[in-house]
Amino acid sequence: MGRVHLLATGGTIASRHGPDGLAAVTPAAELLAAAGPPAGLTVTTSDFGAVGSFALTTPDLREVVSQAGRCLAEGVDGVVVTHGTDTMEESAYLADLVHDDPRPIVFTGSQRPFDDPAPDGPANLADALRVASSPLARDLGVLLCFDGLTFAAAGVRKVDTLRSGAFGAPGRGPVLRLAGESVLALARPARRAPLPLDLRAELPRVDVVACYLGADAALLHAAVAAGAAGIVLEAFGAGNVPPAMAEAAEDLVAGGIPVLVCSRVQSGPVLPVYAAGGARLARAGAVFAGDLSPWQGRLLLAAALALAPDDPQRLLASQLVV
Repeated sequence: MGRVHLLATGGTIASRHGPDGLAAVTPAAELLAAAGPPAGLTVTTSDFGAVGSFALTTPDLREVVSQAGRCLAEGVDGVVVTHGTDTMEESAYLADLVHDDPRPIVFTGSQRPFDDPAPDGPANLADALRVASSPLARDLGVLLCFDGLTFAAAGVRKVDTLRSGAFGAPGRGPVLRLAGESVLALARPARRAPLPLDLRAELPRVDVVACYLGADAALLHAAVAAGAAGIVLEAFGAGNVPPAMAEAAEDLVAGGIPVLVCSRVQSGPVLPVYAAGGARLARAGAVFAGDLSPWQGRLLLAAALALAPDDPQRLLASQLVV
């Protein structure tokens, strides 16, 4: 029926209990054996490594995305990447930014470890393999499959720390649903043109600075002093920030450091509505990231700076949808 490659990177799906806690030690072949490949599907395997995704570095992330692309180049119908849930939404999004193939790359993982009495990893992996081989997944870009639902990479977020339904796409919803052995189509979001990002090169540093009641500009200044080439503001509500942070953001944009505005709220877009809040940032030249999370926004701004260091705003506008 088809061929899919499984690339394992660790995470809870590969973890077992030990004297010091959970550790990702289960290789791809064993993950596949526990899941059982769907009937008629040939699955090859490889191991990137075995690590919790909270310990991945940006170079690690670039290499995971590169390896997934190389797996597709071997002629399979799709690739499944097992990955820790902590940063899966970031890895999937970077992969989606550069994905230029109709065949899917599907990320999955688990909330319970491999040696749990009732692990959720085998079912998630079996579902992801079905999705990766399904014609309905073609031209959807990079996907995240979890707990019977499949989401487009852009806009997906981890929404629960422990329960099996760990991911959602607030305001967007899933694009595919698993029903027994079947893959059902739910939505077909518009795709953006892939970015010609060189994954061999380090991405420019972009820091996320959170807003909270009474916050001043100290962390903004510290981020720039540490070498940040761009800043993502994790703003209140629809894109508002404390006055001191708004003033600092004005200075940053005027000095050539782009500022991208996201929200700390999980659902809904940011818009420059309030005169002394978001509208002030917009007047200064800050870019509003629609409903993109701060963590995905960080990667988008880094990619924009890498590709268009003199005019990242134009590239950002081509990728963002409110």
